[in-house]
Amino acid sequence: MANFGFSRLSVVSPYDVAFREARSAVGAAPLLHKAQEFATLADAVADCPLVVGTTSVGHRELQHPIRRLEYGARLMLRALPAAPVALVFGSEKFGLSNEDLSHCQWLMRIPTVGQDLSMNLGQAVALCLYEMARDPKAAAARPGKIRSATAAETEQITLRLLEALGKSGYVNPVTAFSTDEKVRRLIRRLEIPARDVPVILGMLRQILWKLQ
Repeated sequence: MANFGFSRLSVVSPYDVAFREARSAVGAAPLLHKAQEFATLADAVADCPLVVGTTSVGHRELQHPIRRLEYGARLMLRALPAAPVALVFGSEKFGLSNEDLSHCQWLMRIPTVGQDLSMNLGQAVALCLYEMARDPKAAAARPGKIRSATAAETEQITLRLLEALGKSGYVNPVTAFSTDEKVRRLIRRLEIPARDVPVILGMLRQILWKLQ
């Protein structure tokens, strides 16, 4: 919850020992300190016009509309500006009971490869909250463009490399012209970023100094 910007946690009849020990989790103390405890789910969601349950479906016969996570998250986000929305998770072993489900308008599921599969509670909560927190525009955003080395910088690297190859004995005098062309094309195919030019030139200068 803390990772994705959600701060209101309501728990219904929590197992006291585990709930108190959870306060030691990294970054969880402030959120858990403010958590509200309720005796019933009805009390926990009393101020929420929209209550959404979560389920792995499995073999249960459900009487509620079921929506996939990506669509359900959008519906909850539309309702949130006007009033609080409750997203309800059951116990890790049994999920939500039929009585719990009776307080929900509809259910949401995380699509898995099979309906008989389920996720542990922490994973399920993280996926649901991520889907609600993510910005759709961010997925379409392109990373900043990295400037490529100029032709002059690329040629400078080429000449230093050819010099090192010549001094090391790699270049055959008979095929020197062909080797020059191959090396020049090779360097240009690498599309070296401008920020790497000083590093590469520094390495080549050191190699040349050692070869002298």
